[in-house]
This record gives sequence, C-alpha cells and structure tokens, in this order.
Amino acid sequence: MAHIFTDLKEKFNRGNTAIQLIFINLGVFLVISLINVILLLCGRSFDPLVSWISLPAWFGQFIIQPWSIFTYAFVHQDFWHILFNMLWLYWFGMLFLTHFSSKHLRGLYLFGAFCGGLLYMIAYNIFPYFAGVLNGAILMGASASVMAIVIATTYRDPNYQIRLLFLGAIRLKYFALVFIVTDMLFLTGNNAGGHFSHLGGALGGFLFAYALKRGFDLTKWINIPLDAIASIFKASKRPRKAKMKVEFGNDRNKDYKYNAQKRVSNEEIDAILDKIKKSGYGSLTEAEKKKLFDASQK
Repeated sequence: MAHIFTDLKEKFNRGNTAIQLIFINLGVFLVISLINVILLLCGRSFDPLVSWISLPAWFGQFIIQPWSIFTYAFVHQDFWHILFNMLWLYWFGMLFLTHFSSKHLRGLYLFGAFCGGLLYMIAYNIFPYFAGVLNGAILMGASASVMAIVIATTYRDPNYQIRLLFLGAIRLKYFALVFIVTDMLFLTGNNAGGHFSHLGGALGGFLFAYALKRGFDLTKWINIPLDAIASIFKASKRPRKAKMKVEFGNDRNKDYKYNAQKRVSNEEIDAILDKIKKSGYGSLTEAEKKKLFDASQK
C-alpha cells in the first residue's frame, strides 16, 4: 500500500497542472464516496457535509460558507459526472498549456469557478422562475472551470481544428459557439444552475484571455496566495543546514598553544644549530638529527 501512495505522489509531482488538477478532483471524489459509504452503512447521511463544500444558490447561506465558491469546483455528484468533466479538463487543459503557462491554468480553473458560481447565484436570486428552489439549490462540479479553459483557448487560437467522432474536423470557435448556444437554450431545464455556471465560466475565460492579451492578468489575485502557500510547504520540506558552531575562546586557546609549541620547537632547533657550530654534525644524536631533518622539510 505504501508503494501505491509513493507512485501516485511521484506521478502527481511529475505531472503538469492539468494532471495535478485531475488528481485533486479524483482524490476529493474518492474521499467523499468512501465517507458516504461508511455513513450510509451506519444509517447516516453525508448530504449535510457535502453541502458545506458545494455552492448554495441563496446568498444568505453563501455568506456563512464563502469558501464554497471555489470548493464546489472539486465536488462531483457521481462517476459519470466526474468522468466527463475530467476528460474535458484533460483534453482542453493540455491544449491550453500550449498557449498559456501552468500558473495561468491553475488560476483560471479557480477564476472560472468563481465567475460561474457568481452568475449562478445572481440568476437564482433575481429571476422569479427559481424562487421555489432557491433555498435548497446547490451547485457542484468542475464544468464552469473547464468552460473557462475552453473559451480562453478558443480566444487564443479560434481556428485550431479538433476531430470529433462522426463529425470530423471542426474549428474551436464553432465548437465553443455550439456549447454556449446549448447552455442558453437550457437555462430553464432541469440543470439550469449548471448551464448558468457554464456561461459564467465562459465569460471568465473570455475576460481572462482578453485582459492577458492587453497585459493584465486576471488570475494574479488567485495565484499570489497560492504561491505563498506552496512556498511554505516547500520550505518545510527543505532540509535544514547544520548550524555553524563558533567558539572564540577555544580558537584563542588553540592559537596560544600553537604559538607556544612553535616557540619551543624554534628554541630546540637553535640549540641544535649551536651544537653543530661547536662540535660538528657528527656530535648530534639520532633524535637531534631527526628533529633537524623534520624542521628542514617544513
């Protein structure tokens, strides 16, 4: 089991931002699903807990859980919901990275969620059509974020061709237009909140690409705190350098001892040289000859 987590961690670290976002979404989905299974076996429901990370339509509830305007983009209802969102995120995330940076993808994912969630809440609170479901409606899923990525990529390269099954090659601008028109046609359908969030995400993607072309990054306010958090984790993982221990007293003692030993050695050499002058080299003992030889090699 430890090897599995190590492999997954390595793949996450080596993957680009699109892959990492997919890993996060899958991880959240698995954790929520497992907790839900355990609680259901115990006769309890997980719905109240999920609602705290999903986005409520009613502004009064949103004020209590403001974080949900970002966290809802990582929550999915079922297997098919997350499967299609992650496939779109992978395909268009990879294409997005050929025109923009990894930080832009990370920031736009959350900016698209913000714009999609904001339009969703505004629509549900101003249109009388949603008055009956306002208090209980919640939004979840990455589709608004994915839509922002699709539109930003389309704005940057509208004539890029993608190949679709049964339809063949189609330019991105027509592909995106079909999605936007479809969302507008189903604004009163069963998934009206989802379609409003798609349009909000599309607007966010357009504003991002339009502003960036003119030198202004709309994702900067998101990426700055994310970079700060990432730097904290990197600093905690970085090995600490051993502190240098400085002992001034010991150094002075060592210098004193060295100088004293050097002075004694010089005096002994001077005495040997005086003996050579008086009695010649042959009068030296073996110990004196060795000491004289050692001194000559320094």
